[in-house]
Amino acid sequence: MTPGRVLVASNRGPVSFSRTGDGRLTARRGGGGMVSGLSSVAGQAEVLWVCAALSDADRAAAGAAPGGYLEDGGGGTGSAVRMLDIPAATFDRAYNGVANSTLWFIHHMLYDTPNQPHFGLAFRREWESFRAYNAAFAAALADGADGAGPPGPDGSGPRRPVRAMVQDYHLTLVPRMLADLRPDVAIGYFCHTPWAPPDYFAILPDDIAREVLDGILGADHAGFQTQRWADAFLDCCQQILGAEVDRGGRAVHYRGRTTTVGVHPLGVDAHELRERAAAADVQAQVEALTATAAGRKLIVRVDRTELSKNIVRGLAAYRELLITYPQWRGRVTHLAFAYPSRHDLPEYREYTASVQRLAREILDEFGTEDWNPLVLQVNDDYPRSLAAYRLADVLLVNPIRDGMNLVAKEGPLLSERGCALVLSREAGAAAELGEAALLVNPYDVSGTAQALHEALDMPAAERQRRCGMLAKAGSAVSPHDWFADQLSALDEAARRAHGPANPAGR
Repeated sequence: MTPGRVLVASNRGPVSFSRTGDGRLTARRGGGGMVSGLSSVAGQAEVLWVCAALSDADRAAAGAAPGGYLEDGGGGTGSAVRMLDIPAATFDRAYNGVANSTLWFIHHMLYDTPNQPHFGLAFRREWESFRAYNAAFAAALADGADGAGPPGPDGSGPRRPVRAMVQDYHLTLVPRMLADLRPDVAIGYFCHTPWAPPDYFAILPDDIAREVLDGILGADHAGFQTQRWADAFLDCCQQILGAEVDRGGRAVHYRGRTTTVGVHPLGVDAHELRERAAAADVQAQVEALTATAAGRKLIVRVDRTELSKNIVRGLAAYRELLITYPQWRGRVTHLAFAYPSRHDLPEYREYTASVQRLAREILDEFGTEDWNPLVLQVNDDYPRSLAAYRLADVLLVNPIRDGMNLVAKEGPLLSERGCALVLSREAGAAAELGEAALLVNPYDVSGTAQALHEALDMPAAERQRRCGMLAKAGSAVSPHDWFADQLSALDEAARRAHGPANPAGR
């Protein structure tokens, strides 16, 4: 890896704050591949992570720190952290109005198009806030680049390279803004979500669609979870922007700039995950869930109560399994663990209510005095989720669309019984796991019920064989390798564009 300074920008940072009973601020390390990946990179490069303050405690911590720079704020990642206190109204319009209610819906193709969306004056106000939110991140990254030091000890020679890694759909405008502010910084962008095909992306107002694409094309390198999502992005650049797209070279030429496009699938850290799953709090949950199962087979799902996760159709498929294959009644229990997500948006509150309503119907229809066919719990309990992975006979992952879906990779890695995976073909993970999974159309409830039956009926040796393949594929690219691969691709893109002497120089 090229030494120097790495700037990371994401809405959610590597650390969050809460208050104790006596009012003190306490920090908690965040989870996810970015945090794990950056932890290993920080020993080789100087790292600054720029993020937003998301809670009152975060804002208090940021307000108490000069410029929002937190001492030892990296949550054990080895990075410095700058937490931005975005004005509450600006953040709400940018995050809820645009990022989560518009861009997320576009890329996951969630709109009920006869009724939504409405792009009127209210949306234009939200978009101005989205610009301001992105501009705050771009300015903070530009400031962070100044920390790279002088050209050299004697004032001569190249500066240490500075690379900015901008993360996800919340910050799609940042690459172009940062390139305008700091043309000496090499800029990478990574999209964790799917990317919509041009005909669906064109639901956005024409100028907004172009601005989103132009924003990302301010980067030297843009990364996606799968080839499918990368191809959709290239299609949008060509059809909506009229950009020159080099399919063979995987690059877009636009406004005198070249952006290379790569595929960087995120895997799981096998060692870290297995170590966490062996902890005492997880073992206690294993014992509790084992008692709940009472010797029955377990179908497990672990999700956020997110529209794209398709929980309602998953429950409907389980009900159809019990109707169509009555031999499983009394012999299987479905553990459905869903933790709350975005309940400040009415669509998500309504969806969670639909999940709970269908769960009650299943219990009323099939439950007996000595058999509980379904356990639905809508609260965040990570140890319980890890315990469920360990005990699963079948793992159900059926999203409408998903950039990757790490549940599909985590479950088989921890499975002690050798679980079968019923996986939506619309999950990014299907590109890597499809050979060993039972792939389903997420809209086909009957097809999903049939796949659940096949998974339950699969011989133990075959389940274990497939589970081994899934675990190997799901951990083939560790978070460290995933992040390092993006940095290498960014370095190569910058060298091609700006010469070998300084990967970050322009």
